[in-house]
Amino acid sequence: MDDEQLLRYSRQIMLPQIDVDGQEKLLASRALIIGMGGLGSPLAMYLAAAGVGHLVLVDDDVVELSNLQRQIVHSTEDIGVSKVLSAKQTIQKLNPDIRVTCYERRLAEQELSSEVSAADIVIDGTDNFSSRFALNEQCVNNKTPLISGAAIRMEGQVSVFNKTPNSPCYRCLYKDEGELDASCSNNGVLSPVVGIIGSVQATEAIKVLLNIGDSLDGKLLMFDAFQMEWRTLKLKKDPKCPVCNSSAT
Repeated sequence: MDDEQLLRYSRQIMLPQIDVDGQEKLLASRALIIGMGGLGSPLAMYLAAAGVGHLVLVDDDVVELSNLQRQIVHSTEDIGVSKVLSAKQTIQKLNPDIRVTCYERRLAEQELSSEVSAADIVIDGTDNFSSRFALNEQCVNNKTPLISGAAIRMEGQVSVFNKTPNSPCYRCLYKDEGELDASCSNNGVLSPVVGIIGSVQATEAIKVLLNIGDSLDGKLLMFDAFQMEWRTLKLKKDPKCPVCNSSAT
């Protein structure tokens, strides 16, 4: 790191759990972020500010007026612009050190597998279960940790999957995608809730990248903004999981 980088990241470097070695590890890390919406916005900005050196952004949507209530990486002047390009512009203004790769489309299976394999961490900011299941399967196949988050109405949740061979995967938690599809557009969401959940995802991503602290591996952290309560549930690996079971194909 040069003197400017040492100053930029000085408050993080002061943390004994990070120090110079940890900061250099972050700068050398590659994070794949799927979705530049309510969750992807704060987590991408915090990872960029923290110095995660290469962010790969994936989203096939453009910015709409209704997004701006919660998707803070975009602004009014970005309406009609690709979300990943809008996010890239904001990130590079925030931290020009960061390399940003953009995909303005959904990744096909082989392309998604290649990006998951190249990533040190994958962070799910999608809003539908079919995408989450597909992403989880690629993370299991490539042994890449997955930081999963979801937020709707005044509730949210975060978990870490696939951190170790004994970790549960997303499919261990959710069995039937047909019953689960729900989005903010159909149910509404309080804007700070996605910011809280996205920030927790960014925190967990940094912890996993640096292998520090107790992560949410094997846990589901649930947030109720209406009651302002947090709950943590323990998760177990499903021996019959069709994705991460050792005998699964």
